[in-house]
Amino acid sequence: MPADPMSPEPAPTGAHAASLDRDAADGAVRRPARTALQDVPWEVGVAKPDPAVVVDGVTRTFGGLTAVSVDHLEIQRGGITGLIGPNGAGKTTLFNLLTGFDAPNRGTWTFDGRSLAGLAPHKVARLGVVRTFQLTKALSRLTVLQNMLLGAQGQKGERFFGALLPGAWRGQERANTDKAMELLRRFKLDTKKDDFAGTLSGGQRKLLEMARALMSDPRVVMLDEPMAGVNPALTQSLLGHVKDLREQGMTVIFVEHDMDVVRDISDWVVVMAAGRVIAEGPPESISQNQAVVDAYLGAHHDAPLTVEEEDRVLAQAEREIAREEHVADGEILSSDVPPEERTDR
Repeated sequence: MPADPMSPEPAPTGAHAASLDRDAADGAVRRPARTALQDVPWEVGVAKPDPAVVVDGVTRTFGGLTAVSVDHLEIQRGGITGLIGPNGAGKTTLFNLLTGFDAPNRGTWTFDGRSLAGLAPHKVARLGVVRTFQLTKALSRLTVLQNMLLGAQGQKGERFFGALLPGAWRGQERANTDKAMELLRRFKLDTKKDDFAGTLSGGQRKLLEMARALMSDPRVVMLDEPMAGVNPALTQSLLGHVKDLREQGMTVIFVEHDMDVVRDISDWVVVMAAGRVIAEGPPESISQNQAVVDAYLGAHHDAPLTVEEEDRVLAQAEREIAREEHVADGEILSSDVPPEERTDR
């Protein structure tokens, strides 16, 4: 496999490629995106067979800090793309930019060929791109069902004059309520429909936010750390619901730190570090990528120490040992400790 994700290498061959082919054959119906991506090279900015979202030259700076600098990125339609990277890599900032919650310094991005630049978040959602948040945004003093109804699009009763004509919106309200209850049953929240959202557990609020996002019939769902802070008992339920989104033909982009989760459900993985995309590829390729290992552990995490570094480390260790022995014997004196290590000043 390519050691450097920035160099144009061909897709894997041999036994590894055969393994990917078997996976694709076994799940050709269940995971069409994996099948479509099996021959795509593991390169940063590589073109996808059928991209739903395309990002070009998007940069966001805060003062002198560059939070996001993505030259080119394509998200395959109908698949689950995992977005990973160390803390501060720019993942959530990229989500904010793509969904209208923040504005870039420059750059363009499109959904189905239509530019989303400059659109407010609610207009992005109306086009079919919705998101959830790392810190859930459920309205605590509304019931679970009322939170769900907020996600429905084009409600006639929300307009001033329309609200004065109940006959114009009652049918739509019943249809929205039926749809909300169907989703709540699917997410096993139907028994909580009359409870205030603020009384739900953290995992249940994550489920509610995901269910509410589906009220708008989205085509792209962006999930920001959907498993963060979730009780392990609910994790498998959440994973199943994310997979269901793919089964229904939606495109899913999710931020996650748990690599077991990423390997389990992702068709493709994008790795960010310091605001840039440093690697792309199927889940099994990422842990072997040296650029990814360096981003998480540091470029010199396994480099041998020089002779000078070894001498310095050994000298410090000997001083610490001697100090502990003196303390144990009750014989420590301030003169026994080098000036730079004294703590009695």
